[in-house]
Amino acid sequence: MLGELTYSTYIAVLLLASLSVLTTLLGVTLAIYVGKNERAIAIGIGFSAGIMLLISFFELIPEAIDKTNIAITITACLLGMLIVAFLHWLIPHTHLIEEKGAFNRTALKSAYLVAFGLILHDVPEGFAMANSYVASPSLGILVALAIAIHNIPEEFAMAVPIVTVKKKRFLYMAAFLSGLAEPLGAIIGLVAVHFNPIFNPLFMAFAAGAMIFVSVHELLPMARRYRKIHLFILGMIVSVFVYALLNAVIPT
Repeated sequence: MLGELTYSTYIAVLLLASLSVLTTLLGVTLAIYVGKNERAIAIGIGFSAGIMLLISFFELIPEAIDKTNIAITITACLLGMLIVAFLHWLIPHTHLIEEKGAFNRTALKSAYLVAFGLILHDVPEGFAMANSYVASPSLGILVALAIAIHNIPEEFAMAVPIVTVKKKRFLYMAAFLSGLAEPLGAIIGLVAVHFNPIFNPLFMAFAAGAMIFVSVHELLPMARRYRKIHLFILGMIVSVFVYALLNAVIPT
């Protein structure tokens, strides 16, 4: 299938990627109404981290190794970690919107940075889904559904700082842009593979590295801040069952 991308492939990938728009909006809607429920946040963080790690270690990385080799896969994976880490390092120095109004400036700045973070996280997920579909449509569907499901608790947990500034319009705009980031990442991945099929396994490994970094660097510390590690672990256990169910329904 590599090197023979058809219009139907592009359409299927974009439709799958568009699921992130719906689940992202659902996640931030939950943040508005149950944003103070720390138990739900801790479980959601654990679930999100678990799904991303399972997809990375048991789907993307093995598929990339099968298409290339271990050395190239590890290199691409580390590159994904390093680039996302660098972008995270830049975030505190980035001001996306002029701060106005009588809101607490620290909370408002946090909201802007979280909004940028939501967008940043979804681009490599688009890579993962698109290039998984190119490697195998069933694998692409599995990854797309797993990412769409994990978006709900992840966006819910990460949108809580935005809820504190009571700007619902800004929150939904950030969620919408975040949801569009995954189709954007998918398009970039498809275009790259169209011109050079060797990019397909590299993007899968790159996306795996990016998602592993997000899980370890951001979601785990977030769970510790809520001091409910047992609920975080519960969320991870639930993610294992959901992942197993998806694998049973969509064998790759």
